[in-house]
Amino acid sequence: MRAAAIFSDRMVLQREKPIAVWGDGRDGKRVTVTLGGQSDSCIIRDGKWSVTLPPMPAAEGLTMTIRSGAVCITFREIAVGEVWLCGGQSNMEFEIKDEKRGAELLRSLTPDCGVRFYYTPKQRIIDGSFDAVERNTGWGYADPQGSRAWSAVGLYFALEIAKKLGVTVGLIGCNWGGTSASVWVSRDVLEQNAATRPYLDDYDKAMEGKTDEQAIAEFDEYIAYQDVWWVRYSELMQEHPETTWEDAQKIVGESRYPGPMGPKNECRPCGSYETMLRRVCPYTLRGFLYYQGESDDHRPDAYETLLTALIDCWRRDWGDPELPFLNVQLPMFRYAHDPDYKHWCRIREAQDRVYRKMKNTGLAVLTDCGELDNIHPTDKAPVGHRLALQALYHVYRRLSAEEACAPMYRSSYASGSSFTVLLQNAHGGFRLTGEPAGFELAGTDGVFYPAVPVFGKNRITLTAPEVQEPMYARYAWTNYAEVSVFGMNGLPLAPFRTDCFTEEQTADTEKKNAPSASM
Repeated sequence: MRAAAIFSDRMVLQREKPIAVWGDGRDGKRVTVTLGGQSDSCIIRDGKWSVTLPPMPAAEGLTMTIRSGAVCITFREIAVGEVWLCGGQSNMEFEIKDEKRGAELLRSLTPDCGVRFYYTPKQRIIDGSFDAVERNTGWGYADPQGSRAWSAVGLYFALEIAKKLGVTVGLIGCNWGGTSASVWVSRDVLEQNAATRPYLDDYDKAMEGKTDEQAIAEFDEYIAYQDVWWVRYSELMQEHPETTWEDAQKIVGESRYPGPMGPKNECRPCGSYETMLRRVCPYTLRGFLYYQGESDDHRPDAYETLLTALIDCWRRDWGDPELPFLNVQLPMFRYAHDPDYKHWCRIREAQDRVYRKMKNTGLAVLTDCGELDNIHPTDKAPVGHRLALQALYHVYRRLSAEEACAPMYRSSYASGSSFTVLLQNAHGGFRLTGEPAGFELAGTDGVFYPAVPVFGKNRITLTAPEVQEPMYARYAWTNYAEVSVFGMNGLPLAPFRTDCFTEEQTADTEKKNAPSASM
C-alpha cells in the first residue's frame, strides 16, 4: 500500500476544503488516513484507494499517517494553507534562477518564507521507468539552492499571497515548454468539437503506416541528435550571441525540434494530460494559474474553443465546476525578422473572450511586459504580481475590481466623426507613459487608420481624419508594439477590437466574474 507520489513530507494541503488523499494497494485491505485528529478509511478496490478528510483551518507542523494492516506511512512537517497548480508552457516553467532578479530573490529565500513547491516530473510516456522517476519527487521548502528550478511566475505569486493572507502557499508545477493546450486535455475533449479535432487529425496523419514501436524508435534517435545539437548551439550562442537562428543552423546543423510526432513526443495531443496532470489530480486546490497560448498561434481562431474546453476538462476532473482559473494574457511579442502576422493579438482576444464568458476566471493583462525578439521575457515579477491581484479580487475578496483589474473594453458608439469606447476599471482615468499609440478607426470599408485618443473617466473618444463615419475601433491589434496607456492602478489598457464583440461578450465582466461565496 502506498500514497500517490504527490504526498510527501513538507506538503501543503488546501485549507477550508475537503482534502482528497489517494493511492494504490492490494484489493480488500482497509486504509485509514489520519491528520490533525481527523481520519477517514476505505477498502482498496481495483488496486486503488481514496479517502476525503474534513476541511481544516490553516495550520503548520502537522503529521499524516496512512495505515493498512502492518503497513504505516508517515508524512511530517505538513502545512495547511493555500494550494495552486501552475500550468502552461515555457513562460510558466521559466525558472527563477534565470529570471531578471532571480539571483537576488533566491538569496533571500528561507524555509519559513511561506512557500513550498512540488514539481510534477516531466515524463513523455508511461513506461518501465515512469514509476521510479515519479517516486523520486517530493515537496520542497524554499531556499537559495533548492528553489533554483521553481517557476518564477509561481514563486512571485506565492510570496505575495503568503504575505497578504498570512498562510503557507503550496505550488504544484505542472507545465512543459512548447506545449499546446491540446497536450493538456483528454482525447474526448478534442474529439467533441470541430475546432479542436484538427489536433488529433494531425497526429493521426503523422502516425499513418507506423507502429508505436517504430515511432518511439524514431523519436529516441531524434533525442540523441537534438541533445548533441543543443550543446553545440549553446556553445555557439555563448561565443557569438549575435548569431541569427538561420545562421546558427548553417553552422551547427539543422534543429529538428519538436521531433517526429508519436506516442513519446511531449507535444502530442493529450500526452502531458496523461503523464503529468492526471498524476496530481484530484489533489485539493484553491485554483489554477495558467500561462500558455504561444504554441497555439498557428490556430488562433480555434483557441477560444480549446481554452474553454481545457478549463471545463480540468474543473470536471477535479470535481468542481467553479474552481478558479487565473489566466495570463499573452504579452507583446514578435521575432525581429518576422512580419506582423497578427495572430498573437487573436490569441489575446480569445483569452479575453474566455474570461468574459466563464465564471470564476481571471485575466492578468501583460501587454507591457513583452520583449521584441524574445519569446521568454526575463522579468516575471509583474506576471506573478498581476496574477496575485486577480486572486486577491476574484478569489480572496481582498481587493476591488478597480484595484486589481486592467481597464477593459465594455461597449462603444459612434457620434458623427468620433467614436467613443466605454471601459470598465478606469474610473480614475488613465496614465500615459509616452505618446499614446495603437488606436485605430475604420469605416464601412473596414480599412483601419491611426486614431487620435481623448481620454476621460472610463471612456476614450477617437477620431481619424481619414474616417469621417467611423464604425469600428481597435487598440493594440498587433503582435508587438510599445505600450503607453495605463489605468491609474498601473495596469495596461487591455487590447480590443469592436468589430468582433457581440452583445453577450460585451456584458459586464465584473458581474460575470464577481467573487463567489463558494470560493
